[in-house]
Amino acid sequence: MKKKIGVILAAAMMTAAVGLSACSGKEGETQAGANQADQSTAADTQEPEKGEEAGQTGNDQLAQIQQKGELIVAMEGTWSPWTYHDEDDKLVGYDVEVAQLIANKLGVKVTFVEGEWDGLFAGLDAGRYDLVINGVEVTDERREKYDFSQPYGYIRTAVIVDGQNTDIQTFEDLKGKKTANTISSTYAELAESYGAQVTGVDDLNQTFELLNTGRIDATLNAELTFYDYINAHPEKNIKIAVLTDDASLVCIPMRKGAESESLREAVNKAIDEIRESGELSALSDKYFGNDISQEPKKAN
Repeated sequence: MKKKIGVILAAAMMTAAVGLSACSGKEGETQAGANQADQSTAADTQEPEKGEEAGQTGNDQLAQIQQKGELIVAMEGTWSPWTYHDEDDKLVGYDVEVAQLIANKLGVKVTFVEGEWDGLFAGLDAGRYDLVINGVEVTDERREKYDFSQPYGYIRTAVIVDGQNTDIQTFEDLKGKKTANTISSTYAELAESYGAQVTGVDDLNQTFELLNTGRIDATLNAELTFYDYINAHPEKNIKIAVLTDDASLVCIPMRKGAESESLREAVNKAIDEIRESGELSALSDKYFGNDISQEPKKAN
């Protein structure tokens, strides 16, 4: 199991640790949020005008951002506790507050744009967004297309099953089993690599509905997503069957190239500062109940 998971996850971790000094996927396992956050909390969800798209006023992306006084960040807005709307319909979450802290360090305001998972990266490619901050895990495929910040989170992948399930105790036991995830997610790729039959879904609620009704045998997701779901639904009889030995890296993707180099350096510096100040740990505790900003220690 370690060897196979290493093929998918460990290479990204090693390269990132050396080259980047650092997710659900996170995982695109959510559906676009239609609601917009209150502008008074710097969560203006309007897209930039065409003439304001990054790359049209010069080659240095950081200089463009600081000249406009605005950092445009894309996220789903439907994936608790990373990005979601609270009972007052305000956009909140771990990534929301991380983005706000980074923008403060850059000396600009942050504007959030919400959309579906694949659309976040399409917008980044097109220059409509400066960053995607949405629990994004580093993979080899993503690294080929994007540059990444250092990690600001570390998460392990869990195989989640019905509480009575005893058939799945290792990743190898997924062979021939039915699972559900967003097809383009790292979790779907991992499940398929072990021979699982993956059903595509739109969001996390749909995934757990399939699991709770017995239509799938398991789902793969972030360990912390499981704990968050159980905290909200203590009556559900589900459990973690197995966890990856290594944690994947949650980093911030941005466009490749020299034009983004100064932005990447500034974002890395901001992450360093909020980690050293304890703000990152405090946010982790607030939203996850433990500190995901520190790499977990391996069991002996």
